[in-house]
Amino acid sequence: MSVRDLIPWGRNNGNQPPSLFRDGERDPFLSLHREVNRLFDDVFRGFGSSLPSFGGVSAFGGSWPNVEISDGEKEIKVTAEVPGLEEEDIEVLLNDGVLTLRGEKRSETEDKDRQFSERFYGRFERRIPLGYELQEDKVDARFRNGVLTVTLPKSEKAQSRVKRIAIKS
Repeated sequence: MSVRDLIPWGRNNGNQPPSLFRDGERDPFLSLHREVNRLFDDVFRGFGSSLPSFGGVSAFGGSWPNVEISDGEKEIKVTAEVPGLEEEDIEVLLNDGVLTLRGEKRSETEDKDRQFSERFYGRFERRIPLGYELQEDKVDARFRNGVLTVTLPKSEKAQSRVKRIAIKS
């Protein structure tokens, strides 16, 4: 097999002019539509969660603040990175097994000459469904160096529900 066989427009028998379209893509408008969609996907894939948040979720599917959730035998630990905020800027709520982190990050300066900023400012809200019965009176939240850590102890009932399943080969 030669390299020419791998190129879709190089596979003619010499009887036909070379075509820029694959066999199933003879419609030039359909091909253009797919290429434009691919270009937009490639461009916006790199933005991730660096765009400002609208209603708690960024315009392209990420959310802020970034969290890490660890599910131990006796407790769930949620750690959220909230750099640039103070303890009084964050509100932590627990309602019907859903942990809500909300607050607001304000700009430190009113810089009217600023041309570009990748920093996030504004209100945020992050809801995390936990899926366990918790000891709500023993929930603990701590804030240190821009990191919020919420420890949620599981109830005795939730701890006893965990069942180890044997893996068979």
